[in-house]
Amino acid sequence: MRLIISFTALFLSVILLQLSTGGVGPLDALSGVVLNFSTGQIGLLGSAHYVGFFIGCWWAPRLMGTVGHSRAFAAFTAAGAIGLISHMLVIDPWAWAAMRVASGLCVAGCYTVIEAWLQSRVTNETRGRTMGSYRVVDMGASLVAQMLISVLEPASYVSYNLLALLCCAALLPITLTRTRQPETPAMPRLRPMLAITRSPLAGAAVIVAALSSASFRMVGPLYGQEVGLAADQIAWFLAAFVAGGALAQIPVGWLADRYDRRQVLIWLSVAAIGSCTLTALTHDLSTTGILLTAGLFGLTTFPIYSVAAAHAHDYADAAERVELSAALMFFFALGAIAAPLIASWLIAGFGPPAMFVMIAVGHAVLVVFGLVRMSARGPAEKRTRYIWSPRTSFLIGRLTGQTRDDR
Repeated sequence: MRLIISFTALFLSVILLQLSTGGVGPLDALSGVVLNFSTGQIGLLGSAHYVGFFIGCWWAPRLMGTVGHSRAFAAFTAAGAIGLISHMLVIDPWAWAAMRVASGLCVAGCYTVIEAWLQSRVTNETRGRTMGSYRVVDMGASLVAQMLISVLEPASYVSYNLLALLCCAALLPITLTRTRQPETPAMPRLRPMLAITRSPLAGAAVIVAALSSASFRMVGPLYGQEVGLAADQIAWFLAAFVAGGALAQIPVGWLADRYDRRQVLIWLSVAAIGSCTLTALTHDLSTTGILLTAGLFGLTTFPIYSVAAAHAHDYADAAERVELSAALMFFFALGAIAAPLIASWLIAGFGPPAMFVMIAVGHAVLVVFGLVRMSARGPAEKRTRYIWSPRTSFLIGRLTGQTRDDR
């Protein structure tokens, strides 16, 4: 019973954290428009978030080892809340970029603590149910977070203050739980080249996954506004992307466990090119049509990271699971840092469809590279289980590693 209560506290913190940090990206984009930030400056805010995310992934395990789980979680939450509250005190895009570094730091740091805590409590018998619940809670909260901009006024102190309150509330479940803090896990060595040596295709695929996801999440509101969507419609637009990605996981996982995963990656990218082309050419559709194209975009692009991770783990030993997961996250973070800034420049220079042209080009390169890799090496002799991999921290491999080997 205590274990269930402990997980409930952690999951409640995940929900509150997602509502807070997941809502700030769309709100910043719309607020930037109201405050006359340039399109490039709005893209900079999204890139700054992922800079903070990368720093948090690297630093959080070390801070946990110094001050413990609860204090580390409190420190990262405080950084996120300070960044949120400070928005309307200093109206400057560069200052906001620094604040978004703080929000990215908060996300990565808090998720690292939560996943370390989960890892210490799960057993082989409870791991599958725990991970399933964790993914549902995280994705559900992310879906609701996209809807917040339909009720939050852009460039309003009250809006940012409400997000900061949610961020602070995420402290309560963890700090009030009576469960003892676990031992600090060993920090995985960050060996980016491990991903390249095990599977160059997987390394390229996670960068393309970041190109798709980070561009849409951080710059998507600009696209929505450019094509005439109201704030509440932009919320549905972003939510449709998340919902499409969630719905794709089961059929894509079934395919990835039965067919050559390189073929699955290639066909997903071909479908992504199709969805990007459709969106770029039909951006003057009705609201319903735009929402459907967003859902299709999520359906074709969201699962690519998980398929790539599964493919990379097919060529790794059990002892390399944690470090390989961290290496893949490293490349995802690099792609996510660059993507919003590039997407915003393209929208400013060539109009709203340019973002989807950029993403389509990235997937076209992935298709060609996938075909080259298929000619260079045969399929893996032994395959791991497909896992819907959250892109949350460098420690996620500790939660998923054992599950991959259980077939």
